[in-house]
Amino acid sequence: MARGRTSRSHMPSSTGYLVVAMIAALVLFAALWWMLVSGGDEAPWLPAGLAASVVLLVALSAREVVMRRAWTRYLLEHGIEHQSKSRSESSGRSQKKGFSASVHSAALRLIQKRSAAADVPGASPEAHLDVAQLCNDFLASTDEALRSGTVGTEKGIALRAGQERVRTLHKHHLLIWARDQSLALTREAQQRARLMDKIETANRALECIDSALRVYPTEPELKESKTVIREFMASVKVAHWVELAERSAFKGHHRRAIERYKDALFYLNDENVKADVREAGTARIEGEIEKLRSSLRSRASNNGNESKKEH
Repeated sequence: MARGRTSRSHMPSSTGYLVVAMIAALVLFAALWWMLVSGGDEAPWLPAGLAASVVLLVALSAREVVMRRAWTRYLLEHGIEHQSKSRSESSGRSQKKGFSASVHSAALRLIQKRSAAADVPGASPEAHLDVAQLCNDFLASTDEALRSGTVGTEKGIALRAGQERVRTLHKHHLLIWARDQSLALTREAQQRARLMDKIETANRALECIDSALRVYPTEPELKESKTVIREFMASVKVAHWVELAERSAFKGHHRRAIERYKDALFYLNDENVKADVREAGTARIEGEIEKLRSSLRSRASNNGNESKKEH
């Protein structure tokens, strides 16, 4: 029981968000009121109250976006199915009170309506994730109803038919969410300037794919997307070290340049890099290393000749 309470305490809470927003508004009101009173303002409550009201209104208007993002992060950290388990517990308790065909019919209609809205061109990835969550809830609830033995034969047939449609929708929307969300994050990673920022954002894209793979581990589209993201991460690391090596070579630090080219070769040998890309990149980098070594040998030879002349 303690473990369950710990898990739920980390779940995003709309009530908690509102409480935090109200506390922040009150703290701002008190701080401004005290500052204005100290400054001799005759009506300190008016500007303080106005500022606190603006903060509260902004927080309320942003609640839906903030909570949606919080739930997405939570699902990525704990898995898509984790939330359905906690919801299935509450749905199971309600099922013990009796089965309602009308409730499940309404839930199925809602899923179909949300599904159609999510499939509209330009819909956000979060819309598909919302539908997938609704599908999880429906499947958990109907499974419990079927196991309870309180469902008649005809209703049971109707429930199973509804489950088949919902399973199809669940897979459809979860795969689209994983694809679109990971693609958006990969594009964001490409725009980042620092290597660590690129890798961090690409890892978030990988988390999207992995969360979907936990539900559909044999889905080829997910495996292909994961490979593409890993190829991107490897190429980013190779490009980073090649750039550093070129800078060192330009400044005349040939030994340092050689070491950085070797770092690039290390990441180029990553198993996620395509064979043809690896071969071409290795040939080019090894060629640059050989040029630098020749330059070092030539420099050492010239220094030796100059030393002989001095003697």
